[in-house]
Amino acid sequence: MKKQKIKKRYFYAIILVFILLLVTKVGYEKLQRDMQPAVVPVATAAPAEPESISVPVATSEPEATTEPVVTPEPEPTLEPVTTVPPTVVPQETKEEIQGEEIMANALSPLHVEGTSIVNEQGEKVQLRGISTHGIAWFPQYINLDFFKQMHEEWNADVVRLAMYTAENGGYCTDGDKEATKQLIRDGVAYAEEAGMYVIVDWHILSDFNPHTNKAEAMKFFEEMSEEFADKTHVIYEICNEPNGGISWSEIKSYAEEVIGVIREKDADAIILVGTPNWSQMVDQAAKDPITDYENIMYTLHYYAGTHKESLRNTMVQAIKDGLPVFVSEYGICDASGNGALDYDQANKWVETMNSYGVSYVAWNISNKSESSAMFKAECNKISGFNEADLNPSGKWLIEMLTGEATSTLPTHEGVENPNESADRSTPTTMDNTPAPQPSPYTAPVGVTEADLNITTNNNALTVTLKTTDTWSSNGGNYYNCNITLTNTSGNDITGWEIYIDLSGKDFKLDTGWNGDYVSEGNVLKITNKDYNGTVSAGGSVGDIGFIIKM
Repeated sequence: MKKQKIKKRYFYAIILVFILLLVTKVGYEKLQRDMQPAVVPVATAAPAEPESISVPVATSEPEATTEPVVTPEPEPTLEPVTTVPPTVVPQETKEEIQGEEIMANALSPLHVEGTSIVNEQGEKVQLRGISTHGIAWFPQYINLDFFKQMHEEWNADVVRLAMYTAENGGYCTDGDKEATKQLIRDGVAYAEEAGMYVIVDWHILSDFNPHTNKAEAMKFFEEMSEEFADKTHVIYEICNEPNGGISWSEIKSYAEEVIGVIREKDADAIILVGTPNWSQMVDQAAKDPITDYENIMYTLHYYAGTHKESLRNTMVQAIKDGLPVFVSEYGICDASGNGALDYDQANKWVETMNSYGVSYVAWNISNKSESSAMFKAECNKISGFNEADLNPSGKWLIEMLTGEATSTLPTHEGVENPNESADRSTPTTMDNTPAPQPSPYTAPVGVTEADLNITTNNNALTVTLKTTDTWSSNGGNYYNCNITLTNTSGNDITGWEIYIDLSGKDFKLDTGWNGDYVSEGNVLKITNKDYNGTVSAGGSVGDIGFIIKM
């Protein structure tokens, strides 16, 4: 009996020891767990969409935050149109998105939506930049260092390569086709590396009608569009300035053929189409736009010293009518590319274009002896430009693009043009010979009412004619004339006509604005537009302008 009690005690003791060991093990594991740091799931916020900004305002990178950030959707705006700068996508970012190797400076593809240019994210984009002069005459400016300066220091995000077609040295006359195409290729490559879009410009001018060299145009654009089909930064401009009375229907038929050639190779690039009367009559294109193709825009050109409120109103109305307008050339002097600068009108144009998100490209990159040239005639540089190298128009342009005085921009030693001729007013071509270009600027004597027999359809209307500019070129004298009609009666006059008798004078009308112009024998007849047909009692109608060659 005693032995049984001892056995029971041993049994209970063993059970107790086992329980103590088990409790100790569980407690130790719990203690270990309690001593580990807590792992809290962290919610990861999706990257916030970039906020739209108005050009040329620059924004800093958003500050880092430890909490998810919710970015509110931007409220819709009417005017001014909010645009974003074109986006340069770094190579590594592109590789993550597309899984393939793309050049470091690949630019976001652009397309036309409504009247605006938009990027891949659907944000409206406004391009602002500078056009070369004729690249066959001024090839020295097609270089990478200069393109980088345009983009990095002057905020230009597009450069236009102007390839003249019919002038001396033009692509379709006696120019070197292969050398000129190589300049285009170089310009396209340099623009991409610099982070800019580029416009390949078929620069018709003295050939007037784009159909004149249509066969050459189709060959050129077929070749270029095949080469640049995978480039997201190339824009094609297929007829710079149709003029000489060419109608919109004729331009449209040309454009549809050339666009078809481009679309066989490049399905998506934006294509710019010129409009009648030196690319001013966008209203005609608005009434009958090209409908068989997408990503088409229509060009308007202006020179602030000549083209003022009336042409701005034409542009605005065309946009309101649904036409996507691109100002692929403008200047702040008069329509000759020379003469006095009109800063007031220049600023009004920029304000209007910014309000409607219209892209614009200034004329011109050269050291030619004319007021529209960016650089002084004595400037021999090809890159590294400073304030002292700039003409007044160049200073205005850079200050407008950057929002800063040119005196505050970086300074450079500059690179001289090794091919510059002894006469710095005469640039050289690719083969180091003097470049063909229009005759040097001279000022013939202006014309006045006394030189011209001017009458109207109403004796109560008096005419004041002023010559705003004169120049000599291509064997003739050009006169930029401006007329003001004054109503001397006590009643409104609706409907006016002006008759300019040029008997005994060998003349040719180059262009006209704020009126309909018809040459009837020796008489130039000007008839009012709908918007300026009424001259109020004691009032006047002005800016009725034209350029004639005599």
